[in-house]
Amino acid sequence: MAGPPRVVAIVGPTAVGKTALSLSLARAFDGEVISADSRQIYRGMDIGTAKATPEEQAVAPHHLLDIADPDERLTLAQFKALADAAIRDIWARRRLPLLVGGTGLYVRAVLEGWTVPEVPPNAALRDELYARAEQEGHEALHRELAAVDPDAAEAIDARNVRRVVRALEVYQETGVPISQLQQKHPPGYRILRIGLTMSRTALYARIDARVDAMLASGLVEEVRCLLQQGYTPDLPAMSGLGYRQIAQYLAGEISLEEAVELVKRHTRRFVRQQYNWFRLNDPDIHWLDSEDAPTQAAIELVGAFLAES
Repeated sequence: MAGPPRVVAIVGPTAVGKTALSLSLARAFDGEVISADSRQIYRGMDIGTAKATPEEQAVAPHHLLDIADPDERLTLAQFKALADAAIRDIWARRRLPLLVGGTGLYVRAVLEGWTVPEVPPNAALRDELYARAEQEGHEALHRELAAVDPDAAEAIDARNVRRVVRALEVYQETGVPISQLQQKHPPGYRILRIGLTMSRTALYARIDARVDAMLASGLVEEVRCLLQQGYTPDLPAMSGLGYRQIAQYLAGEISLEEAVELVKRHTRRFVRQQYNWFRLNDPDIHWLDSEDAPTQAAIELVGAFLAES
């Protein structure tokens, strides 16, 4: 275990089987899981985020789960610092860090060594920008970003209003384009990237089954409990898949059937966005088909990776 830390990243869209594979690799190689999921950081949000269950967490130590309340803000810079610290600690204890998740921004920030601008959020400015996005449309806001930071505009989908707003916020607060502040400095890790994929038909069927299972496991009660604790639907944490739609149902705005259909539809759309972060033609990612029992192939990849001098 000498030399720079080695990291195995397991990436891919939601519901593709990343958790199951991470547990198999943790068993085989004394691994510990570092969650790279922007929703699993929140306490009390377990079912809707498909967080590893207590039984699954007992298989191997898990890091960066349940580290914030739903009304707290964890910046990308904070997440990256915590993930880097976890990687180095796990490796120092002669165990294997497994970075697992579908939040491409989190994964790439860690593996590519992004320098994330430490610009405190400006709530008033954000509210103004979000209001303009509502009134003028997200394309107008994206055009404004393109005028001041074309590199950021090229990298950010116009429909991702949150990231467009953050880029404009950073520029207006600092006068420096966020693309200049977000430089990459390789972190010094040796990295193996394993991607899981499957046919869209199979994945969409798995998503539908997962949403149904979440409902059966108590998703409605989980959302009701969060609302009763004072966490309002407009919080960023509550905008996650499942939470916003079930909150609409509990408010009497839509039926439960409509909420469930919306969750399934939005999750399928989210999958398409995730593939923009993890591209199937990326030569750095070893793609495995989840329908072909990928565990043995992944074990062989990790074994060869750890055996490299």
